[in-house]
Amino acid sequence: MRKKSLQAVPCGIARAVDLLGDPWTVVIIREALFGITAFDDFVKVLTIPRNTLAARLDALVSAGLMRKSRDTQDGRRSVYELEPAGQELWVVLLALQQWGNKWCFDDEGAPSFMADHGSKRPVGELQVRSSDGDVLTLDQITMIAGPSATPELEARFRTLKKV
Repeated sequence: MRKKSLQAVPCGIARAVDLLGDPWTVVIIREALFGITAFDDFVKVLTIPRNTLAARLDALVSAGLMRKSRDTQDGRRSVYELEPAGQELWVVLLALQQWGNKWCFDDEGAPSFMADHGSKRPVGELQVRSSDGDVLTLDQITMIAGPSATPELEARFRTLKKV
């Protein structure tokens, strides 16, 4: 059964999850962020079925998150590289990793973490900041209607105390 698309939903979270909500898609992007480009290398590293990988890569290319081109050393092979929108997902994956490392492992500890390339020290915990630079907590934020919000959405957001 095909999942229902959320692309028409007027919400950035819903649309992003519609693009990235499949676990294979997220780990494909993870590997691409760290240099994997060849189809066979994705298969090898992820142990993903070839047909599943092909479908996810096609979807990422169609969504503009990756581009497909011919390998310059072997023109028979395709390579997949992240477009700017795909590259910007590194922050999303960092947030997922930090959350997962905190909440998804018991006493054994996290198997990996992102670190500063030069110092090899772990990346600091992500924080949400105001436009003035102040650290914000969940109880200090709310949802505000944007320029494309419908009147119904604007009305709904006016009733919110917080997220």
